[in-house]
Amino acid sequence: MPCDHILEKLKTLSNPNAVEGMARYGINPENTYGVSIPNLRKMAKEIGVDHDLAQQLWASAVHEARILAGMIGDPKMATEEQMERWVRDFDSWDTCDQCCMNLFEKTKPAYQKAVEWSANDREFVKRAGFVLMARLAVSDKKADDILFESFLPIIKRDASDNRNYVKKAVNWALRQIGKRNPYLNRKAVEAARDIQQMDSRGAKWIASNAIRELTGKAVKQRLRE
Repeated sequence: MPCDHILEKLKTLSNPNAVEGMARYGINPENTYGVSIPNLRKMAKEIGVDHDLAQQLWASAVHEARILAGMIGDPKMATEEQMERWVRDFDSWDTCDQCCMNLFEKTKPAYQKAVEWSANDREFVKRAGFVLMARLAVSDKKADDILFESFLPIIKRDASDNRNYVKKAVNWALRQIGKRNPYLNRKAVEAARDIQQMDSRGAKWIASNAIRELTGKAVKQRLRE
């Protein structure tokens, strides 16, 4: 399916009211049509995996086209160079999260990029690093505990970053690691208690939110089962 045809279809699905709502939730309204995620998923299913088309859609700089690109990209064909190029283009939390969930977490360099990007000062690049940690903790069922335990010092390092989209991703990563199994739950709670001692409002929020969930009845019961 030609790229131009897809861009035209996205335009026909545009919703100016949705764009206004997205802007209120911190999504960059520039080059944005307001197409819903369910509609994008439906389009992705119709298109199938098409890595070349994904590259063309990304190059269009249209917000929804970039989210769609992540949905149809082939993780086996995604190179580090491509990942680095795309992550530098992130300008909204939803593009970041959708791309990490739909494509980046399935690539070979995912763990490496989680560490590298978490050390980057750019807000959405750093967020991408922690989103990858969170997503890998959910999806990579066979991974060794040591991989996720190695993320905890990084989480502590950046817990005092008070930028909204960073601290929420740091919190997300910490909670997901702590929900993998009883051992990582203990380690994550220990890390959260260390974070709680930091002189930072963001860190205290990250810690209290994580401790509340990870020591709560629902998580404890699920881990026992």
